[in-house]
Amino acid sequence: MEKRALKSGKLLESLCTLFPDQSHKKIKNALKNGAVLVNGKVRTKYDYPVHPQDKIEIQKEYKTHKKSPLKIIYEDQNFLVVEKPAHLLTIATDKEKEKTVYHKMREFIKKRHSKDKIFILHRLDQDTSGVLVFVKNEKIKTTLQQSWNQYVQKREYYAIVKGIPETKKNYTCYLKEDQNNFVFVTDDSKKGKKAVTSFEVIKTNGVESLLKVNIKTGRKNQIRVVLSYLGYPVVGDKKYGGPKADRLYLQASKLKLKGEDHKTYCFETPIEASFLQRLKKKGKSE
Repeated sequence: MEKRALKSGKLLESLCTLFPDQSHKKIKNALKNGAVLVNGKVRTKYDYPVHPQDKIEIQKEYKTHKKSPLKIIYEDQNFLVVEKPAHLLTIATDKEKEKTVYHKMREFIKKRHSKDKIFILHRLDQDTSGVLVFVKNEKIKTTLQQSWNQYVQKREYYAIVKGIPETKKNYTCYLKEDQNNFVFVTDDSKKGKKAVTSFEVIKTNGVESLLKVNIKTGRKNQIRVVLSYLGYPVVGDKKYGGPKADRLYLQASKLKLKGEDHKTYCFETPIEASFLQRLKKKGKSE
């Protein structure tokens, strides 16, 4: 059920006006359970401000989310979006079959309903955390993957890096992978794949900096390789020369895409507390 806000005001008030057939208690539960969307984004606060013509939608509630092995950010009839923790594989490898996001969520979905399935839409590196999207229909998966760059509107990350870089917008280079799976920047555009990266400093302690990163191309290890090449490796990145840490400080914070139904979806998760703690602790120790 999707409707347009009639006037400016608080979200709860608009919901009660737009959906008079829903009880006040049911609407409040929908907010609490992440079933309310405003312009494609899940909103849970009663007093979230809405404006005329904002798209307001009440989705099906999934009370089983509390039993999920991983935090579910969003779910409807087409998408299942989870918050992937660092150190966990997205999909199976030759050495590991079960300790993956896909295996955990596939089993969760099957226990809920034996005929339900999920399909991998995209991947995150094992040590990268954040927004990971699955789809429930193989046709949707194929459609989105075949024209991925046309459907994806924004890919945003948080990263903590060594040093204090200057803001760069649409920094363009070419990436190549060697036989040892090591990705590097090449000057030869014919041998490498084009990579476009933008970033800005959000916060720094003088030693390390928190960046907001946007990518227009999804090349393997793109953010890690580009930042390392520019002299600002991601903290915890053993492969590309980052300072030692308990984890790779790279988080996929937002993925905005247009679905096959032509609706715009924005899946996001707030910056992890460990990122802010890292900057604070490191700043004190230096």
